[in-house]
Amino acid sequence: MKRIGKQTLELENECFIIGKSSLVGEKEKNGAFNEYFENYVDDDKMGQKTFEKAERKMLEIITENAIRDANLYKGDIDLYLSGDLTNQIVSSNYVAEILGVPFIGIYSACSTITACLGLATMLIDGGGFNNILCSSISHFSSAERQYRYPLEFGNQRQAYSQWTVTGGGAFVISNKKSNIKITKVCFSKVQDYGVIDIANMGAAMAVAACDTLCSFFDDTNSKPGDYDFIATGDLGKLGSDILRDLMSKKGYDVGQNYSDIGHSIYKFEEESYQGGIGAGCSTCVLATYILDKLKSGVFKKVLIVATGALMSTITNQQGDSIPSIAHLVEIVKC
Repeated sequence: MKRIGKQTLELENECFIIGKSSLVGEKEKNGAFNEYFENYVDDDKMGQKTFEKAERKMLEIITENAIRDANLYKGDIDLYLSGDLTNQIVSSNYVAEILGVPFIGIYSACSTITACLGLATMLIDGGGFNNILCSSISHFSSAERQYRYPLEFGNQRQAYSQWTVTGGGAFVISNKKSNIKITKVCFSKVQDYGVIDIANMGAAMAVAACDTLCSFFDDTNSKPGDYDFIATGDLGKLGSDILRDLMSKKGYDVGQNYSDIGHSIYKFEEESYQGGIGAGCSTCVLATYILDKLKSGVFKKVLIVATGALMSTITNQQGDSIPSIAHLVEIVKC
């Protein structure tokens, strides 16, 4: 790969998305991307004993479908990159055992999928791998009781909070040609806006999204208007408004071609407050709406900036502020 500026990498060898899959919950299916979410579950437990086991089952289905969509078999996958929000990314760990292929677990909170995609393209570009499977998932019920309160507690949600998306996606990245390819990657620096409220994720992550986007535009001598669509992962309404303000102060007007997936994923009447969040938020929309628009030619060049809050239950209990991160990938239609 060729390094451009301080943070951006441009591929020298072509890396394509040849397979993809997604699966979401019923609330997500009823949201704004209803027509694109063809695969959904109406039972949050999927017949399992716990929500965590249901999340694992969903991820297993997603990965198998992505491999099938790429017209490959498990044995054709050289490496599996995946992460989730459950302690020690256990959903990804157990699915990796089922797949039986080399595995690297990645934790980058809600920005995990762009971290996986970026690393996959680097590894393929280097010539050591042919087909790499990337995935990420989250589940409302497992995330809520891990990071906040048990569902049975029934606590009142703050007006600036977001709803963890039940859903995920998987992608097969390959040197085998298709009409969609990843061309550039920009890995994020960790940023800290000083936010300590675990419910205010959008405000915590907006500064990382701003830093990554500005670094990318500076490195590549490009501007927001060069792209048909710029999507951040899960800042929600409040966080995306903060991002617009931060970008404007840096001299960049993201304009009407910018949208935050967390802000967009639910309908107003679903009462999700500021919108969606979670490792599966940007993942499931990228695997459906965004790739569909690229394949149809509506979009020809897009930026995906998945955002993540890097706190834990321990750091939150100790009163630490919330560091954030936001990895970027550029995806184009061939």
